[in-house]
Amino acid sequence: MNRTAVNRNYKDSVFTALFRDEEKLVSLYNALTDGHYRPDAQVRINTLEDVLFKEQLNDLSFTIEDRLVVLIEHQSTINENMPLRCLLYLARVYEKILSSRELYRKRLVRIPMPEFYVLFNGTQDVPDRQVLCLSDAFREAAGRGAPMLELEVTVVNINYGRSPRILEKDRNLGGYSYFIHLVRSFQKEGLTKEESVGKAVQDCIRQNILKEFLTRNGSEVENMLTAEWDWKVAEEVWREEAFEEGLERGKLEAARKMLEEKLPVSLIRKVTGLDTDTIKSLQ
Repeated sequence: MNRTAVNRNYKDSVFTALFRDEEKLVSLYNALTDGHYRPDAQVRINTLEDVLFKEQLNDLSFTIEDRLVVLIEHQSTINENMPLRCLLYLARVYEKILSSRELYRKRLVRIPMPEFYVLFNGTQDVPDRQVLCLSDAFREAAGRGAPMLELEVTVVNINYGRSPRILEKDRNLGGYSYFIHLVRSFQKEGLTKEESVGKAVQDCIRQNILKEFLTRNGSEVENMLTAEWDWKVAEEVWREEAFEEGLERGKLEAARKMLEEKLPVSLIRKVTGLDTDTIKSLQ
């Protein structure tokens, strides 16, 4: 699989394509926070095309009135380092929305208050809502008291059947949750990944779920979702390969040390599992 090609496609996800709209973001934010912002509330979407963390965060950040919101759709195991990654990302966003001249003013510069939400859509069983804290990563220092820096990330489980209040309040998020649920259900029935996505698109259109979005972007949705899941599979393969390579290097290093101790090749072969030719080549 071509890593560069998958990387490029992965930047455009179904989630970001669906919610790259000011009114939809207002509705989603109201559902997450029990807010009451009007549909015409002032919203500005912040895009950082050159951000290093684009692949990792799959972000959608925006300002709404006096708030700076970072949304992250997450489809794998909950990453406990998300607060740290959000901290680094936040600095980049503030650099974008503030002019360099403002940073040198003596008067206090007012900035939008940040909020961070991970919308979890993976298969891991997690609570409907939990909070990850940056302070959990700090090395403990006795007698220091409360940390001088904190950042909290609220993780919301948006799988179908979970977090019902939020999914019912925002029909787009509820529809997206149901769409992903359909795709996974069809895969469990034995359909291929491509067949499952295509069938889920048609079923949702017939049920008037995300109908306008899927009708207009059906083929792109199929390509994006397939690319997203191909990327996840590729990541798993790369992790397995890295583990196997590390394990192989460990065996070779152990064999070298045993050779230095003048241990017999037969014993080294038994302990490391390496073949005789490989062991002899280390000599």
